[in-house]
Amino acid sequence: MSNAGGDVSGDDASPPLELRGVTKRFDDTVALDNVSLTVRPGELFGLVGPDGAGKTTLFRIVTTLLLPDAGSATVLGMDVARDLWAIRARVGYMPGHFSLYPDLSVEENLGFFAAVFGTSIDEGRAVIAPIYSQIEPFRNRRADALSGGMKQKLALCCALVHRPDILFLDEPTTGVDAVSRREFWDLLGSLKASGLPIIVSTPYMDEAMRCDRVGLMQRGRILAVDAPAAIAARYPHPLFAVRAEERHRLIGVLRGYAHAVSVFPFGAELHYADARNEVTPARIASGVHEYLAANGFRDASVVPIAAGIEDAFMALMPAPEEPTPVPAGAAS
Repeated sequence: MSNAGGDVSGDDASPPLELRGVTKRFDDTVALDNVSLTVRPGELFGLVGPDGAGKTTLFRIVTTLLLPDAGSATVLGMDVARDLWAIRARVGYMPGHFSLYPDLSVEENLGFFAAVFGTSIDEGRAVIAPIYSQIEPFRNRRADALSGGMKQKLALCCALVHRPDILFLDEPTTGVDAVSRREFWDLLGSLKASGLPIIVSTPYMDEAMRCDRVGLMQRGRILAVDAPAAIAARYPHPLFAVRAEERHRLIGVLRGYAHAVSVFPFGAELHYADARNEVTPARIASGVHEYLAANGFRDASVVPIAAGIEDAFMALMPAPEEPTPVPAGAAS
């Protein structure tokens, strides 16, 4: 894909995105801590983590809206500090919040963003057609009158109308319904098939599974980078789904078991990790069941399961930081 206007400098042999030791601070808060990663050509790459992990700060740096305090970042072979105007002409960016003009119609918003990049809706139609065809019947409707899903599709069209060479999407499906989320990711699959590298951030683990590779983020750090299934396969402990009545009490009792590594709620069940890698899953399940029955959970079920990416993420997360002690006699 090539953009309609602007500087076309940059090294086409370079990775679409490369970060080396990127650090960003806001006063005493470290938003990004020595982040390094490389996105491959044509890849759908996911940045996965909770609010506050540093995903938006990273996106703002690679789209030239912020400068890193340390390290380097290149987009399409161009440096984010030195080549910001050339980068801006060649990237598509959809921020996490709805950033279009609410008083303008669908067609007016799209026309405006096309004009900013020196192109037109007609020139960009081949790229946006699969998406725009779904909202074109509402082209005269004001943007603020659209549903959440339609707003996201309009924002995606505006990010693509100038035919960018790389696409950044910051939590594009947050706040939209499940059907619209699935439709949006189907559209991303179609864009990926065209060879467009896409970097998308998400807090949703089911969306992470649709990426070629993901980077798990927490507290401004990259915990792991790999294919989602490969990250899940690294899970280091036997894992079990446990169900019983009195779920809240069940959590405490399970965490008190001598061989427990972790216990986390997952939907209607608990995921229990056991420290005994040398023991068969059937034997572990039998022992856990006996322990729970002895503690009053005679209805408990304990079933071995394969770890998912969310289990792996929980295992990789650093321990909570201890609060700084307050010296005796200090003012409150």
